Amino acid sequence: MCYYVDSQITKKDLKKMYNVGYEGKDFEAKDFLNGYSHPWVAVILDENPAVATAANWGLLPAWAKDRSLQKLTLNGKIETIAEKPSFRNNVQKRCLVLVKGFYEWKWLDGKGKVKQKHFLALPDTNIMALGGIYGNWTDQESGEELTTFSIVTTEANALMTEIHNTKHRMPIVLTKAMEKEWLTDRIIQDFAFPNHEADLVAINLDQAQEMTTLF
Repeated sequence: MCYYVDSQITKKDLKKMYNVGYEGKDFEAKDFLNGYSHPWVAVILDENPAVATAANWGLLPAWAKDRSLQKLTLNGKIETIAEKPSFRNNVQKRCLVLVKGFYEWKWLDGKGKVKQKHFLALPDTNIMALGGIYGNWTDQESGEELTTFSIVTTEANALMTEIHNTKHRMPIVLTKAMEKEWLTDRIIQDFAFPNHEADLVAINLDQAQEMTTLF
């Protein structure tokens, strides 16, 4: 799955790499961003790909009465996303979720008491795009309007199967060539593994910390 990301990008980065301006609420730029805090993350929406903006992590369908559902919609499985009530009306509303990378933990025992923390990213790039879907939701009590999103996940590739060795899932990681395709009406299952795969690199952060301590 994908619940933790590095969002330490800047608006200058977005302009340089995507040639887009920025509008709306500021996003949270942190080296470790927890999805369960429902942060504001930088995205590019299909309805206006000329600008980046911020969206709130955890999709709220238009029928949601309050925000309690958000903790269950941080991710959506590509295999069932077109069927689930929380997602099906937003499958064709696509966005690029812009991050430096994401985190996952490898279990070293059967109960997950001993884990290794890994950071996953694309080589030779400062920003990568995860495939997301989004929607617009209005709080009936306050009248506040929110743009909210979910990260779409797929079956893990070989690298992620080794690291995410319990659920064998990973986010849709879009190559530059596929980013524009994601923002079209292309069938979403076209992006599922093994139809589509990006060449991720992994850093074992616990091992790196040990090396730093030793030297």
